[in-house]
Parts: sequence; C-alpha cells; structure tokens
Amino acid sequence: MKVFCLLLALSLPSFAAKSVEVFVCLCDNEHQGIAKVGAKIGNGMDPAGNLYWGCDDGLSTYFKRSSKWKLTKTTKPKDSPVLVTLNFIHHTGKATLIAHAYRGDRMEKCLEDFFTKSRDAGKDDLIAFIGHNGMMDSLPVLPEPAKEGDVASEAIVLACLTDSYFPAPLKTMNSRPLLLTKSLMYPGSFLLHDALEVWLKGGSKKEMREAAAKAYAKNQGISVKGALTVFTEAK
Repeated sequence: MKVFCLLLALSLPSFAAKSVEVFVCLCDNEHQGIAKVGAKIGNGMDPAGNLYWGCDDGLSTYFKRSSKWKLTKTTKPKDSPVLVTLNFIHHTGKATLIAHAYRGDRMEKCLEDFFTKSRDAGKDDLIAFIGHNGMMDSLPVLPEPAKEGDVASEAIVLACLTDSYFPAPLKTMNSRPLLLTKSLMYPGSFLLHDALEVWLKGGSKKEMREAAAKAYAKNQGISVKGALTVFTEAK
C-alpha cells in the first residue's frame, strides 16, 4: 500500500487535486431520534461495527473496498468528538477525500463542523454529511455566515428529508447543494461513492441524482424510477 501511494503521488499532475471532506455522525440508538436498529450497529461509540461506518455500506468499509479510492492514512484522535479520520486518494489523482467518524452523541458538533467547513472550503471543494438528520431533533449553533465575495463550496447531504432542512443554512454558508433527499431513506455510502464519480468528471446535478438513484435501486431492490423519488430534482 505504501509503495502504491508513493508511486501514485509521484505520478500526479502538477495541478491541485479536488478536495472532498465527509462528516459522518455514527448511528446511535441512545442519543438520536431514530428508529432503533441492532445494538451493535447502533452503538455510536464503536465505528468498526457502526451502520454508517463499519458495516458493508458504511463509509470506512465501502471506500476501503473500492477500486476507485486508496486509503493513505488513518488517525484516531484523543479526547475528541471524532473517533476516526480516514484519508483517501482517488485512483486518478484528481481528488483527495477525508472522512471523519463522529461519536453518535455529538451530532450537534458534527453538524456545526460540517457547516463551518462548507463556509470555509476552497473553490468548488465538496463537503458531505452522512447519517441521521440531526436537524430534525435540534438545530446546531451555526457559524457566522460567509462574507460577500467568499468562494463557494459544494455539498452533498445524505440523510432523511435533507431538502427540507439544509438548503437555507447552506445558502448562508455560500455552499451549493448538489444532492439532497426528499423522503425517508437509507444513507449508505455507496450513494456518495457513485455521485463523486460523476462530480469528478464534471457531471451535472441531474447526472449525480441519476447515479445515486441507480445505486439506491440496486441496494434496495427497487426500480430506478422509484429510487429517483428519494432524491431532490436538480434545480
């Protein structure tokens, strides 16, 4: 793995790679307003067994198994709401991805950091949130709005009914939503994975929605037409 990453780094073009940062609040039966899941996958203090991180469709497992991304670094911060941070690089060298697993009882902090990063990210960088829609339980303390002239980021929010809760605060952060949801749904990381492939190729919001719908249809065993109703139409 180290040799591969070194060779890949040496072969990268001189232009700056795109940056993706993902905020995952671990599924937590005790501290989140969710329909209860199994005790192991709903333990918000155990990333390895968690529904949104360690299970087959969780970010850590899914991206580690992907041929599109290579893990370059794993960090386990001490005395932090973040239990694990993973760094990946895309096989083309065109993007890096950083993913944070937040404790399930620190939803508000996870959302605050997500919104802060969406305000402070570089031009056209992509910021994503995955997990339970904590905005349905209690609103986080939002950071100061972006200033006029600040560069805009782009956002993907994979949780239930995100189109009803996230557009307004993202607008104040000068962040443009690319993929939101309009129904109850399962935020498996295969959705982010396939949407990113479209994003990296310069695809449209419509194409990202279609890619997510195809991935969701396959995972849930439903029609693509039915899966499209989960995601907000491109505007």
